[in-house]
Amino acid sequence: MVSWRRSASWLSSASRSSLGGAVGGEAKVTPEVDPAAQEVVEEEEVDEERWSRLLPELLTEIVRRVDAGAERWPLRRDVVVCACVCRRWRDAAFSVVRPPVEGGRITFPSSLKQPGPRDAPMHCFIRRDKKNSTFSLHLSLTQARTDKGKFLLAARRFRQGAHTEYIISYDYDDLHPGSTSYIGKLRSDFLGTKFIIYDSEAPYDGAKPARSRSSRRFASKQISPQVSGGNYEVGQVTYKFNFLKSRGPRRMQCSIQCPVGQGAASDPSKEKTPAPNSLDLKNKAPRWHEHLQCWCLNFHGRVTVASVKNFQLVATAGSGGPWGVGDEETVILQFGKIEDDAFTMDYRQPLSAFQAFAICLTSFGTKLACE
Repeated sequence: MVSWRRSASWLSSASRSSLGGAVGGEAKVTPEVDPAAQEVVEEEEVDEERWSRLLPELLTEIVRRVDAGAERWPLRRDVVVCACVCRRWRDAAFSVVRPPVEGGRITFPSSLKQPGPRDAPMHCFIRRDKKNSTFSLHLSLTQARTDKGKFLLAARRFRQGAHTEYIISYDYDDLHPGSTSYIGKLRSDFLGTKFIIYDSEAPYDGAKPARSRSSRRFASKQISPQVSGGNYEVGQVTYKFNFLKSRGPRRMQCSIQCPVGQGAASDPSKEKTPAPNSLDLKNKAPRWHEHLQCWCLNFHGRVTVASVKNFQLVATAGSGGPWGVGDEETVILQFGKIEDDAFTMDYRQPLSAFQAFAICLTSFGTKLACE
């Protein structure tokens, strides 16, 4: 442990410097170092040098074998441990681990803002806590109903005057505006029919944060210099009004900013991010089942409870071409109820887990003007 004490000449030298520094003295402090703490620091530095001295080829091969032997969580935590050894191990891990669009796996926190798998949807589920107005997103590890999953993201609903906001965070226990775990938010209008999705990080190079007072993360000064103080609009979700009160599910439209090309690196900080294209989504029209007397959609067994919140989103005509999802039969995001406070969420390219989670959050809450 390192403590600091003022030297005997501190007062006199500080006085001389305040008088113009004619003598040339400056305020001095000398460190008082705990020998035991110093020995521990030296041992840690030696260990870090020992691990970082591995040949690049050997280091890459080690990380590659760990990655290959950990197909699913919780074994994938071994890959994260490798990335935490030192900077060289981190760079090696990011160079080996494929992003979700290629590998179909979520490994690092940065994966939550990268497009989902290209060939098959990523299976997740959302749990709701009505008492605390919180929602948690989990990665499905098995198909069992008792599956606790791998925690990914959390959100809490706040009331801001006539508006509602959902603060989205990496940490379930740190769901407050200004949190160091904050990654974005969702804000609704007065009627709860229009939502704007904000990202804490710039979605592309040169993006400008929203400057309206309502979209600021904090009303006061920035709490921590390590936390981004900006909110960047990355999407909108709109529910159509149902003036005639006709029978049928909610009708929704989404406009989401999604990158067209995705690099091979899992670490987005290693590459420049071009301006994304806008992906327009709409809910897939259900069919009326005469025998059941209800509107039906084929969720392929992923949804078991009928609810007005259930939906499937597909790309509008001509919108999904850059990502190869131009047909209106390819479901990009589906959300449905399986228990009283449990819902499935399956998403795929070009949506990320963060974007898909934000879109699903808009489905919670009563919308009298749409039903």
